[in-house]
Amino acid sequence: MLKRLFALMLARLDGWADRLYGWKWNPLYQSGAIVVLCLAVMLVTGIYLLFFYRIGAPHESIVRIDAQPWGGRWIRSLHRYAADLAVAAAVVHALRMFLQGRSWGPRALAWVSGVFLLFLLYVCGWTGYVMVWDVQGQLLATEGARLLDALPIFSEPVSRTFAGAEPLPSAFFFMNLFLHIAIPVGLVIFLWLHVSRVARPVLLPPRSLLWTTVGLLTVAALLLPAPVAQAANLLRISADVPLDLFYAFWLPWLRDTSAPAAWLAGTLLVAVLAAVPILARPRKDRRPAPSVVSTRLCTACHQCETDCPYDAIRVVERTDRRAGKVAWVNPAHCVSCGICAGSCAPMGVGPPGRTGRDQLARVRDFVGGDAYRAGAIVVVACGRSGGAGRGGSNTRRASPDSDRAGEGPARFPVSCAGNLHTSVVEYLVRAGARGVLVAACPPRDCWGREGPKWLVERLYHEREAELKARVDRRRVQVAHASAFDTRSVDRALREFAAELARLESPAGEDAIRIDTDCEVPEGAGEDDAGAGPRGPSGVVSRLLPGALFRRWPAGTGRTKARGE
Repeated sequence: MLKRLFALMLARLDGWADRLYGWKWNPLYQSGAIVVLCLAVMLVTGIYLLFFYRIGAPHESIVRIDAQPWGGRWIRSLHRYAADLAVAAAVVHALRMFLQGRSWGPRALAWVSGVFLLFLLYVCGWTGYVMVWDVQGQLLATEGARLLDALPIFSEPVSRTFAGAEPLPSAFFFMNLFLHIAIPVGLVIFLWLHVSRVARPVLLPPRSLLWTTVGLLTVAALLLPAPVAQAANLLRISADVPLDLFYAFWLPWLRDTSAPAAWLAGTLLVAVLAAVPILARPRKDRRPAPSVVSTRLCTACHQCETDCPYDAIRVVERTDRRAGKVAWVNPAHCVSCGICAGSCAPMGVGPPGRTGRDQLARVRDFVGGDAYRAGAIVVVACGRSGGAGRGGSNTRRASPDSDRAGEGPARFPVSCAGNLHTSVVEYLVRAGARGVLVAACPPRDCWGREGPKWLVERLYHEREAELKARVDRRRVQVAHASAFDTRSVDRALREFAAELARLESPAGEDAIRIDTDCEVPEGAGEDDAGAGPRGPSGVVSRLLPGALFRRWPAGTGRTKARGE
């Protein structure tokens, strides 16, 4: 219940941000990419700072950098603010994935690697603050030494190094500098693991948002330069220590906590975060089933393999004594997004109950039911978009009275706009709908990653399985809106209705035949579950990156449906 409440709050926040920024530039949708952008900014600024840092005089070198008339102060501030934004964006990204239910099953590797990424980011930040060797760096070092003393792995207490009897050796600062440079290598490795299960990972935000973010960080660094705190002094205890909100917020609590209790709390926190894929996993009867392939219908055109956002499909040689190849779905990688169903011209692949043929059966029942009225606009609404009927949108299913009065559109719900087969749109137009408005979620926030992107390609740019040329494109439109951004859907609906008013009334067809067959490879017979290979499954497949199990075909191709 609490998770649903926070998920509802997140959806409303998305709607508010969409109205403020527009879905194309909503930073909440780009939180993961913003983390990578901040890492790049830290890399560039860190290289500059490295040339002027001296391990023999750490604090003095920072003061000299800060005194540089042109670059030092704002570059150091930019480095620090980028580090803070990286943590904030990473936390937002993790919360989004958790609240949207995208942290278990095939996505478990991304979640666990993300936890380690966040941990490494913190360790890298801590070493950076110790390198400055101000009062905050001193507090981080002494409290860290106290924690290490609780581990039975050192012959002498580490905290003796900070007793103040002797100056700190340069080797201590060299070790911090080495870790501060080496840890980013680990960040790159875990980042590769983080995106290894997805096809075409987007690592940076759109160019406009990218430069806006860098510009805002630069302006903040120029107008509000990060102050240089008082130099560390091991013989003095500072009562007032300025702490970084993102990296040192825990220090006041730690100072009043015993080392064993701190280790216990930290271990429990990491264990809970790492166990989220198990704790957040729904009951077995509520988990969506992975896609299946009809080997009788599959033409091995590679389109589902190309479009799959999670590299869960590959085209392989048949193992059932038939000639040719067949698509095969790795159930350990499939998240049941259903995008493959919209990619398949013969409608031979997709999650159970959501293939193209299942969608055609649903739309036939819809047209023959009470919710549909010939001559009305039909809103094909993604369940996570503003067209789903939340927030008072006019896209809610109209009452019979309003339908007869010509008020309001009919609503045909779908699980994902990327799952939508273009034959459904064709059927609605040919059945006499005045127009079809597909209400999809924002492209950068699609739970299937690339659903809206492939939808537009299929409707307007002849991507397989494309909307047939016989369908009047003027009667088809796509609107993008988050769950509570109903205003955008209503506005798109009004504009679409105004455009349709200039067209002649549609003439519905009585007998509608939709092409559902492609040329089936010779020798193909009934479906055979053993037609594809048995890939890695179970614990091994869920924990290791998908790249280790890929076997890419030599090329890709397209197969046209008969009757085009």
